[in-house]
Amino acid sequence: MTTTSPDTRPTPPDLPAAPTASGSTAPEAAPERAPRGYAPALAGANFGVYLALLTPVLVSMAFKVQHLTSTDSEASSQLGLVLGVGAFFALVANPLVGRLSDRTTSRWGMRRPWILGGAVVGLGSFALIGAATSVWMVLLGWCLAQTAMNALLAAANATLPDQVPVEGRGKVSGIIGITTPIGILAGSFLMNFISSDLLRFVVPALIATVLATVFVVRLKDRVLTEKPVQRFTARQFFGSFVFDPRKHPDFGWTWLTKFLIFFGYAGVATYLPYYLQDDFGLSEDKAISTILVANIASMAGMMVSSPLGGILSDRFGRRRPFVMVAGLVMVVGLVVLAFAPNIDTLVLAQAIIGFGAGSFLSVDLALATQVLPNPDDTAKDLGVLNIANALPQSIAPAIAPAILAVGNAIGLGGYTFWYLVGAVVALAGAVLVYRIKGVK
Repeated sequence: MTTTSPDTRPTPPDLPAAPTASGSTAPEAAPERAPRGYAPALAGANFGVYLALLTPVLVSMAFKVQHLTSTDSEASSQLGLVLGVGAFFALVANPLVGRLSDRTTSRWGMRRPWILGGAVVGLGSFALIGAATSVWMVLLGWCLAQTAMNALLAAANATLPDQVPVEGRGKVSGIIGITTPIGILAGSFLMNFISSDLLRFVVPALIATVLATVFVVRLKDRVLTEKPVQRFTARQFFGSFVFDPRKHPDFGWTWLTKFLIFFGYAGVATYLPYYLQDDFGLSEDKAISTILVANIASMAGMMVSSPLGGILSDRFGRRRPFVMVAGLVMVVGLVVLAFAPNIDTLVLAQAIIGFGAGSFLSVDLALATQVLPNPDDTAKDLGVLNIANALPQSIAPAIAPAILAVGNAIGLGGYTFWYLVGAVVALAGAVLVYRIKGVK
């Protein structure tokens, strides 16, 4: 261990001081209200990230891989490889950058360098994917994109407890929750007008870069006024990805709940383009337009439940009931999706899933900020929780070929069985939320 002298540079007047890495607290009191314009700017940054990341996951990546492979089975397995490995990089980047941003002593703030840097690197990575002429180039670009955009997301969302008091986080979280369906819908809409593989990846990333820049400019970031006393050791590096559930059981149950529900929501969604082509006989263009309609229905459900869930959870001072009901609604939607006899029923299923997911996403972040183990490691701990968001996107594509094969072997149908597995996993998440005891 070595000791460095404190940073004696003055804090810029527009940036409040932050807690020091040595454990001392900042002199100012906790914020009484969110800064003006903060919530819309943060929502814009989140929208940009989800637009850039989820458009490939749900639409364009499947077709990009299909264009580079010769058979449907090869495309399915290569898609699982690309998304699975890329999601692993998201899993690592989110908590690691969260911890590094907690230690960042830049005069520009703790979070802003990571937000802007992630956006710029992400833009270049998506350009690489769009121009790729092999699956391996796509894989490299996707790993870089996941790393960069999750770095942006980790730093941006770590500003929530920095800037917003506890009693107002449900409302802000609800606003942020809306950005997921809007990002999905916007991406689906764009794909209907873009035929170039390059532009399918670059345009959403460019929008994300612009919105992240706007957030950086508006953010009155906290400044770490004292350099960390301890060096960033190997133990701290590996500690960025783990926690002790025995010491912090509520944090552990929150992590598990998020993982299970996100598996049901995001993990199983990747294969919708292939589901539409294989089980419903749709062409690529028709599948893209159908995904747009399905996502409009999903967003309509989310637009109703997301702000409502956040506001009501603040008013009643309760988070767990909203998470549980949200999970159960998603289970119903997944079951309907599994047995959908036609496109109209599939669209209805997406609307039901969206209604449940909206309530979950609106309350989930607010709940998470109330179970963080250490106020000096806010970004790191939120990053650990975000592993639960990213890990299903790694595990699901990896196990999808086996599950699809089992479904076909038992005569149920590969995709029917796939969505039923997602429903069972989401149901477990909905039930286990009541293991969290420190939050009502």
